[in-house]
Amino acid sequence: MAMGLFRVCLVVVTAIINHPLLFPRENATVPENEEEIIRKMQEHQEKLQMEQLRLEEEVSRLEAEEEVLWPVEEEDQQQQQPEAQTTWDLWSTLCMIFFLIIEVWRQDHQGGTFPECLGGDEDEVSGLEGPPLRGLPLPNRATLDHFYECCIRSATGDATRTREFVEGFVDDLLEALRSIYSRNTDMETEDFIGVGSMYENWQAERPLLCHLFVPFIPPEPYSFHPEFWCTSPSMPLEHQGYGQIKVTLADGNPIGCICDKTKLEDMVCLLHDNNIGAWPSSAESSELEGLLCSRESSYLDGMQVMKWFQVALTRAWHRISHKYEFDLSFGELDTPGSLKIRFRSGNSMPFILTPVIQCNDSDLYFMMSQLPKEPCGGAPASSTDWLLSFAVYERQFLQMTARTLPEGACHLSCLQIASFLLSKQTNHTGPSGLNDYHLKTALLHLLLSRQAADWKASQLDVRLQELFRFLERSLLEKKLYHFFVGNRRLSEAVGLPEAVRRAEPLNLFRPFVLQRTLYRNTVDFFYEMLKNAPMFISEYSVHVPSDRTSPPPKAVAL
Repeated sequence: MAMGLFRVCLVVVTAIINHPLLFPRENATVPENEEEIIRKMQEHQEKLQMEQLRLEEEVSRLEAEEEVLWPVEEEDQQQQQPEAQTTWDLWSTLCMIFFLIIEVWRQDHQGGTFPECLGGDEDEVSGLEGPPLRGLPLPNRATLDHFYECCIRSATGDATRTREFVEGFVDDLLEALRSIYSRNTDMETEDFIGVGSMYENWQAERPLLCHLFVPFIPPEPYSFHPEFWCTSPSMPLEHQGYGQIKVTLADGNPIGCICDKTKLEDMVCLLHDNNIGAWPSSAESSELEGLLCSRESSYLDGMQVMKWFQVALTRAWHRISHKYEFDLSFGELDTPGSLKIRFRSGNSMPFILTPVIQCNDSDLYFMMSQLPKEPCGGAPASSTDWLLSFAVYERQFLQMTARTLPEGACHLSCLQIASFLLSKQTNHTGPSGLNDYHLKTALLHLLLSRQAADWKASQLDVRLQELFRFLERSLLEKKLYHFFVGNRRLSEAVGLPEAVRRAEPLNLFRPFVLQRTLYRNTVDFFYEMLKNAPMFISEYSVHVPSDRTSPPPKAVAL
């Protein structure tokens, strides 16, 4: 019995240690500076194997003694059996604890949180200096400067005119939407807010794409009450970064009729009979509540909202279409609010109008994520789950930081070049788990960690390599923390809600822990992108002068 228990314990410990969800082993590439740690772990493994052999010999010896002493009196056996059972239970427990301690120690050294992700001091980011771990060369500064001037700056030269045109048209479109607004059966839209790379001045690719938030509020007597994951302990782990929006009446009660809440003795409810229940049967109320929620929930339904928004935009466009010499149509079906202007010349101009809900009095907004699951960190399946967007805070942080940086700072140039390379590699090999938001998150961490003088224009090549090294380490450790969630080094002047500042850090690379194939493909994609970087840059550049002292580019001021 004791031997069986001991073996079962060893099997359990071995299964725990080798379980891929707890201790993934798919990191085939290990940084060179951890060779000493690997050597020590191998020594520990050898010691454990020797200890296992010693224990097996001890077990064999005890079994032999038991066979010799078998013909003992029954009373002595009954007295010794509890002692033996206790001894083996103790050995099993100690072995299990010993194995777990060793494995936890190993994980702390191999996969521990690196301080750069949370915005460490300058000394902490000094470990990123030097070439990428695989020694893949990136172009020198003269090449990057010339490439930036020839390709990226020229591609974004029309950004101001594009923004002005789109904003003017959207103003007219929303005004038409408000003119057909019904106070009793429609949402009320507010002024749009520009977000994303076009408004942060780092979009590198054509076509130039404006992304506009359109906040909306429900008509009276309804109100929205946001609930996001860090304020609701009951939300599951996969809902991190998301929230739900409860729809209530003005008195704070959930949607429903007063006959559900009050004893009606001599009165009859004109909206309900005994067979209908709590949902209003009047055409007006049913239409509005069907617009907000599904019939089984009191939470705002994103699919219902998108249906309303698309119908409202269509009606508004039909009202003003005679004033314009172009057509308006919906764009990508998997992107909510994607629209496209088609000119008679055949050219088109895409832009995105996203309906959002403001989170209390902050600059946080709930928005619908892309309809299909994204490669990295797919959205929850429920249509009542809304993605919490920090886009306004990101724009404000970049604006505040730009005021402290040297003139012509290279931070946006780094992000533009990295985004350009990511786009070209995606076109070449298909999508991966990396996207522009990961690039921007890495840059924000570096901006918080580096001195302002480190972002001089002459440091473009150094900072770009540092950005890629940061991403490389994040991929190897499967940890890239959200810049705002749980980042206590951020100044209170940023204005984040206290619940978000004090929440547990949100790992944007968490899906890599669970999806081995996605992780492996993303790592291969990343190194392939670095390998192809010189080719992409030379392909889109003309002859580069050999003078390395050529004037550096100036990033567009915020």
